[in-house]
Amino acid sequence: MEVKLEKKDADDWVYRGEGAANLVLAYSGSSPAFIGKVMRIPKVGRNAPSAVVQNQPVLTEQERLLWKEAKEMVASQNKDAVERFFTELVMGPLLGPKYVDAGVLVRVSGEFLKCIEEKVTRHRPSLRVDAAKVDVERDYVVIMSDHTVFPHGSSKRRPCISVEIKPKCGFLPLSSFIAEENAVKKYTTRFRMHQALKLNNKDISEISKYNPLDLFSGSKERIQKAIEDLFATPQNNFRVFLNGSLILGGLGGGTSKTNTITKQSFEDDLKGVIQPTKGSRTASFMQLIAETVHHSRVLDQLLDVQKLDHLDIEGAIHAYYNFLSRPCTVCMNLNEAKALHACKSLHSIPMDESLKIVKNYLIAATAKDCSMMISFVPTDDVDGGSQYSSVHMPSTNQKFTYKVNIIDLDLKRLKTIEDYYELDQKIVKCYSQVAGGDHRKCNPASTKNV
Repeated sequence: MEVKLEKKDADDWVYRGEGAANLVLAYSGSSPAFIGKVMRIPKVGRNAPSAVVQNQPVLTEQERLLWKEAKEMVASQNKDAVERFFTELVMGPLLGPKYVDAGVLVRVSGEFLKCIEEKVTRHRPSLRVDAAKVDVERDYVVIMSDHTVFPHGSSKRRPCISVEIKPKCGFLPLSSFIAEENAVKKYTTRFRMHQALKLNNKDISEISKYNPLDLFSGSKERIQKAIEDLFATPQNNFRVFLNGSLILGGLGGGTSKTNTITKQSFEDDLKGVIQPTKGSRTASFMQLIAETVHHSRVLDQLLDVQKLDHLDIEGAIHAYYNFLSRPCTVCMNLNEAKALHACKSLHSIPMDESLKIVKNYLIAATAKDCSMMISFVPTDDVDGGSQYSSVHMPSTNQKFTYKVNIIDLDLKRLKTIEDYYELDQKIVKCYSQVAGGDHRKCNPASTKNV
């Protein structure tokens, strides 16, 4: 019999956090079916009109052509099912099924969702509340494993510590379609440039030193530097959980800087997990994360998927207009003869090649915007056999069993390519106004309308 969550069930779900598109709630009740699970509920803009149309395909005609190999996804008339099939059928094979959890769909009532909306509002960051609310017109939500803990029954009630990292884009684009005035993209990471725009817009209070190229480098030393930089300025890119409870980072809005009080509190929280050493437990934990990232090599696979975007948005946008059979508004605004000639070459390629470029760009966009969860328990706390890998931490002479999962593998809709192009131009324009890379010289007024 199909399970349906009703209003009375809302009390068993507690706010865990949120991203741009979804709320995440953790189960706190006693039903064996949901213990060790989390729920993802899509959000909708405060002023957005209802998008629910019964018995109509979720995907547009062009999107159905784009994803035609994923037959269940194309045929679905349920948005949540489309998202789940995308994760399972498209991203799963590319990243490896063992790293990807597509979850299952569970039916919910409108009253359940309305009750959740009322319950979680006081826990959400004010900026998130102002921007979006729970989409109460859904019929289903996605239930998946809580990757901040090991599967129920496998940890013998010992501490489990987990880290969530948003790696971001791990390479510099080399596309010949990048305009000369945007050449900064070829030697400055997208993350660093976007930080300048976020600072300018007062979305963050300071620039993070984190460099995604360090995390993806394959060098233990550079990986550890990346982890330390994320710890210093977590924003919404770094969170740590102990037994499923957040002990570092923000629930939904991110945190700017890890201050002295936070550092001491975090050090204390690690007492039951990291053995005492001559140095700090925090330093040992950073080493553990770096060693595991290096050992697992999961970022190698993620980077390969990100690199499916080999033309950059400045090339992909032309293939997009080809695919839609629409006049290219970008070409209309190009003045440089060399750039115009290069872009016109893209408009002469076959339709199936345009389709492939657009499809790969959207897949890569998902890979650039996902999160990585790594959960740890001491090796004698898990009897999962060969199902899990282990890593040794020399500084404390401890061994940890770990599992890695890639989450937030959300489908990027075809129409967002235009938004990506516009954002890319804003980011480069703002960063180009920063003299010598010194973000203190960025004039907020000069990019207010960018």
